[in-house]
Amino acid sequence: MAASDAPDVVFALSRHGRRTVLSGGTAPPPPLPREDLRYETGSAAKAFTGLLLARLIHSGELSGGEPAAALLDEGRPAGANPVTLAHLITHTSGLPALPAGFYLRGLPAWHTNPYARFPAARVVDAFLRHRPRHRPGTRWRYSNYGVAVLGHALAAATGTPWEDLLTGQVLRPLGLNGTTLRADDSGFDARGHGKDGESPVPPFDAGGFQAAGAVRATPHDLLTFIEAHLDPNGAPSQLAPALRAVCRPVLRRGIGHRHVHTIAWFRHPTDGGPMYFHSGATLGQQAFLGFRPDTGTALAALCTRRFRAHDPFLATAYALLAQEE
Repeated sequence: MAASDAPDVVFALSRHGRRTVLSGGTAPPPPLPREDLRYETGSAAKAFTGLLLARLIHSGELSGGEPAAALLDEGRPAGANPVTLAHLITHTSGLPALPAGFYLRGLPAWHTNPYARFPAARVVDAFLRHRPRHRPGTRWRYSNYGVAVLGHALAAATGTPWEDLLTGQVLRPLGLNGTTLRADDSGFDARGHGKDGESPVPPFDAGGFQAAGAVRATPHDLLTFIEAHLDPNGAPSQLAPALRAVCRPVLRRGIGHRHVHTIAWFRHPTDGGPMYFHSGATLGQQAFLGFRPDTGTALAALCTRRFRAHDPFLATAYALLAQEE
């Protein structure tokens, strides 16, 4: 926690089901215990989106090969090389990190909530107008935009709003009652801070990018989510096949890369076996989620500060998960 150097820090670790949750920080303790607050997970929310897609595939509702544009614009022809749902979740869609026009539109709120200025309709419209630079499936490029489009495509395919879809298919079955997709006035949301560790940052509003980063959750809920990946047999039966599926490698980012990807996680080798992880950041908070089947370890690390370079928080969290003992 000292190495993380943030106003609020929580390290929640589970080893073979036995939990240890430690919290602290450079700021005075908040009114509620830090381990009971909800934290913004940023891009780590993509692990939830990947599990949802796997759930819909294993239930037979989708195949993953559906062209996203056809789902979002009924009657639209698929074309010769369509962007599929699988391309979107694996960052191989050919889409850039953010849609055209995002920077210009988000600039007035760049230090507060730029994503809030790009709502769902704009995300979908930008996608339907976009022409990928590369044939889908040929190159890896991390894209918040692509996963945001995936969320809208899944909502369209199922006829269910994104928040209801994720809640009904993932959050509720796992009993994640301390997990939401938006801030509220309940007092349970942790307050973010800028890179100086002192300036307050307003709650993150994902706008039309909910599937790419809207999840906010308590440390214990995040441990429950991660622990389910370590023991799919102990999870709700309807999620067990999907939990196994999101642990299978699906691509490697070229020769020489350690980065092997599943549809939900980065996967790195260790001497004992693979470790899975995903990090995320909003303007004022950061998160690191990960697990290792060989050591039975699950880790949810959270802090209320955004680092821009030489990030001590992520380095500390990664090193903790990488420990053999």
